[in-house]
Amino acid sequence: MRLLHTSDWHLGRTLHGVDLLEHQAAYLDHLVDVVRDRSVDAVLVAGDVYDRAVPPVEAVTLLSDTLARLAELCTVVVTPGNHDSAARLGFGAALLRDGVHLRTRVADVGAPVRLRPRAGGDGGNGAAAADVLVYGLPYLDPDASRRALSPDAEQPLARSHEAVMRAAMDRVRADVAARRRPGSPPPRTVVLAHAFVLGGAASESERDIRVGGVDHVPADVFTGVDYVGLGHLHGPQRVAGPPGVVLRYSGSPLAYSFSERHHTKSSVLVDLGPDGVTGEVELVPAPVPRRLSDVTGTLEELLGAGGEPFVDDWVRVVVTDAARPAELFARVRGRFRHALVVQHRPPGLAERTAVAVTAAHDPLEVAAQFVEHITGGPPSGDEVGVLRAALEHVTAAERSA
Repeated sequence: MRLLHTSDWHLGRTLHGVDLLEHQAAYLDHLVDVVRDRSVDAVLVAGDVYDRAVPPVEAVTLLSDTLARLAELCTVVVTPGNHDSAARLGFGAALLRDGVHLRTRVADVGAPVRLRPRAGGDGGNGAAAADVLVYGLPYLDPDASRRALSPDAEQPLARSHEAVMRAAMDRVRADVAARRRPGSPPPRTVVLAHAFVLGGAASESERDIRVGGVDHVPADVFTGVDYVGLGHLHGPQRVAGPPGVVLRYSGSPLAYSFSERHHTKSSVLVDLGPDGVTGEVELVPAPVPRRLSDVTGTLEELLGAGGEPFVDDWVRVVVTDAARPAELFARVRGRFRHALVVQHRPPGLAERTAVAVTAAHDPLEVAAQFVEHITGGPPSGDEVGVLRAALEHVTAAERSA
């Protein structure tokens, strides 16, 4: 059985104001091609399909079209993440075409999608091929699910991600045990979960999911299954887990912050045999719409040869001139038409310390210090005149109010 694990599409997201839907559509075209070219049996999407609970219409249309295309080629299992609205994503799930499964309800945690082996296939070495059970766990917010997952209706679970995930996995393991039959190969088991598993490396673009100061789930929660397809963290990575269990984040298909600029975005191709995951998983590189880069230097350097390698990138530009250059933003954008962030950071700025401002301070002096903090130098005589005139105007307005 061949599975393709992906997550964190965040359809409808922007990057510093840039609409990414066109690039997200290109990734989904690529995903369909991989499914067709690599004979994928099922696509598993581990949460954060949309970027927000009420996505734009264009994002909904893109998802609908993509699911229809994928369903013509394989089975699709989708779960919501912390960005999605489980109720909205799951609306009409019972009416969807065969082969598309939206697992959005906490009540369905122990009910798997059952994948049958291909006709005529075997598990290798003459072994009979086993079914694959895919348990799609929606994002389990502790406050919303600790009563529903508690074995005692009168006593909710502890208010933590670990408690609700352990309870969900207890249901999964109980269902697996109930399905075992003497003389038949044990089913292979896959779990989709959207969580921060201990040992994973975070990026700046993931939303904080801490409850009670804790956001993580220990990896040993997932004991007893073959593969855990994780969502939430945007960097593709394997997480050390219990013996015999492969835990992996597929990561997001696009970079959603400059902290992700060194990621190699990908999807995960997983082969399951009679004994679990066969060999090493394969990371299938995702198309890169435009490289993200940090560019630092004086304006003269950046407008010259030093900026040449980055003119086609999405860039975060840091200009290091001692004084803020005139028309800084326009000149930078003239050189880097895809500049997303432009900052002026004169030498020594990082060493400056914050100073408390009280009513006893001279407002003109405070304004002058702010100008110096931003530009790297004290205001000129003309600038001091502008500041003084502005202060006098506000003071006069307050007196007449």
